[in-house]
Amino acid sequence: MDTIWIVLMTPIFLCSLILCINKLSHKLKSKHRNQLPQGTLGWPFIGETIDFISCAYTDRPESFMNKRRAMYGKVFKSHIFGSPTIVSTDADVNKFILQSDAKVFVPSYPKSLMELMGESSILLINGTLQRRIHGLIGAFFKSQQLKVQITKDMQKYVQESMENWKEDQPIYIQDETKKIAFHVLVKALISLEPGEEMELLKKHFQEFISGLMSLPINLPGTKLYQSLQAKKKMVKLVRKNIQARRNKDIFEVPKDVVDVLLNDTSEKLTDDLIADNIIDMMIPGEDSVPVLMTLATKYLSECPDALQQLTEENIKIKKLKDEIGEPMCWSDYLSLPFTQKVITETLRMGNIINGVMRKALKDVEIKGYLIPQGWCVFANFRSVHLDEKNYECPYQFNPWRWQDKDMNCNNFTPFGGGQRLCPGLDLARLEASIFLHHLVTQFRWYAKEDTIVNFPTVRMKRRMPILLKRV
Repeated sequence: MDTIWIVLMTPIFLCSLILCINKLSHKLKSKHRNQLPQGTLGWPFIGETIDFISCAYTDRPESFMNKRRAMYGKVFKSHIFGSPTIVSTDADVNKFILQSDAKVFVPSYPKSLMELMGESSILLINGTLQRRIHGLIGAFFKSQQLKVQITKDMQKYVQESMENWKEDQPIYIQDETKKIAFHVLVKALISLEPGEEMELLKKHFQEFISGLMSLPINLPGTKLYQSLQAKKKMVKLVRKNIQARRNKDIFEVPKDVVDVLLNDTSEKLTDDLIADNIIDMMIPGEDSVPVLMTLATKYLSECPDALQQLTEENIKIKKLKDEIGEPMCWSDYLSLPFTQKVITETLRMGNIINGVMRKALKDVEIKGYLIPQGWCVFANFRSVHLDEKNYECPYQFNPWRWQDKDMNCNNFTPFGGGQRLCPGLDLARLEASIFLHHLVTQFRWYAKEDTIVNFPTVRMKRRMPILLKRV
């Protein structure tokens, strides 16, 4: 009887045990899976990269985010640039990502970009060395001494450029601002003046940045190979500048970023590391700052009331300075309240920095979402800046919205944040302020008919032509 009972009950017991184990195993496996944000990983290998890039080159690059946010929520999973990725359009999640240290997230970029930047780039290094370099450069960029120099150089190069502008010919703002901003920034970095060497550096730099978003194939004839060769030539040029100073006495007051880094006693700041980072820091002079000035001009062209108020504000201070016989100084430009509101609104709408990518070093949970170890996370700023829940009529250029709005909120991160906050944010504002001041006090203009220019098309070389009339 006992034997029969055992024979009958054993299968039932084993089945029950297997069901319990399977249920427990399923719970353990699904513990994380259930916390993963909704979304899709797209096609094998390529994921959703093609759709992501396609949207990036339209008038609404945020459409990739908006479509998925409507289906899955503000945080969703995807697969872009070869990695499973958690995409965040949530301001709180973005803040957490930006403020986390290198024990949680490390920078992650497409392979071609990482290869071009190099292992010693401030964009990629972590820990003490990154904080040291960022702190040294940030302190120098905030110094009054550099702001005085930047102001003089901007005034000089802007005036020289504008003297050649003719009323009967279209002026391409982005081309003009690129020349100006590149000269100003390179002088602040390595004290190089306009001339043959500057033109050679600019030529190599154009070849270098053309491969930043290329296919990660480093073979002769490919874009990545050509970009790497151009960078080698730039490194050689910058190293020559650095080595010439190694033999000289250390200056108590550094005149540029090379001096700042050479004056530091850390043995980790080698000539190659300094040269690599000097080249990386040239990118804003070619890209970010010129785009900011170009878009500000575009938005003002489309908003006559804002243009009139900004013009009146700048003409007023110019007359005051002329009456007392003093030139405009850096603090004058930054003290113009409406000008700063225009720049702030341009940063919000233009989104010079679309977002940042990081890689999780361990499982991270935030607001009920899981970012698995080894996955990338893309903190998208543009979607936050253009979210109607954060900004009323987000696609309308409205500088007056900043009259009582706090810029230090989670919903406004045009320069990133945390330990990797862009150190040149104040200089970008200063350069844009100087350019706009000279533009509106010397010219009246209108955009050429049928010209459509926005953030992505500016970077796609569809430049913004304007027709001018001198005041």
